[in-house]
Amino acid sequence: MKRLTVFCGSSFGAEPIYEDQAYALGKKLVEEKIGLVYGGAISGLMGVVANGVMENGGEAIGVLPHFLKGKEIAHQNLTDLILVETMHERKTKMNELSDGVIALPGGYGTLEELFEMMTWAQLGLHQKPIAVLNVNGFYDDLLKMTQTMVDKGFLKEANQKMLIVDDNIDVLLAKMKNYEAPKVDKWISKDKV
Repeated sequence: MKRLTVFCGSSFGAEPIYEDQAYALGKKLVEEKIGLVYGGAISGLMGVVANGVMENGGEAIGVLPHFLKGKEIAHQNLTDLILVETMHERKTKMNELSDGVIALPGGYGTLEELFEMMTWAQLGLHQKPIAVLNVNGFYDDLLKMTQTMVDKGFLKEANQKMLIVDDNIDVLLAKMKNYEAPKVDKWISKDKV
C-alpha cells in the first residue's frame, strides 16, 4: 500500500479521542511509509489527520471541489492539493490515487464516501481494502445494520465481510495489508433468501 484514502468528518466530534486517533493515524501512515489522500480541508478530523502526516514528514494529497474551497477551507500545507469540479470527481480522483480506504468517524459525507467505495468493490470495480477505524465504538450501530442487511436478504455475508473493522490502528493496517477481495456475485437470487 503506497497511499490510503482517509474519509472523516470536517468536524472534531464531541470527544477528544476522535482527534487523538485521527492524528495518530496520520503519524502511523508516515511510519509505515504510506501516503495520505483525503478531502483537502483543514477543518475537523480532516485537518487533524493531514497534520499528523505533514508534521511527521509524510505525503498528504488533498482533493477538494472548487465550491468547497471556501467552506471547508483548503489546507495550505499539503504535498499537493488537487481541485476538481464535483463531489463525484473528488471520489473518483481519490480512488485513482490510493490503494485502499479508511473511514474515521464522521457524518453523512463520510458515510456516503465509505458506502460508495463499498458499492464499487461489491460490483467488482476495484478490489482494494476498505476499513473503518472504530474509534470508541463509533461504528458499532452501523455494523449492526450491516448484519440486519444480511439477515433480511439484502447483502451477502461475503460482501459484508469486505469491510475491515478494528479499533486499533496497527491491527487495522495489518488486516488491510492481508486483505483479499471476495469472488462472489453481488446479486442475491430469490431462491437464496
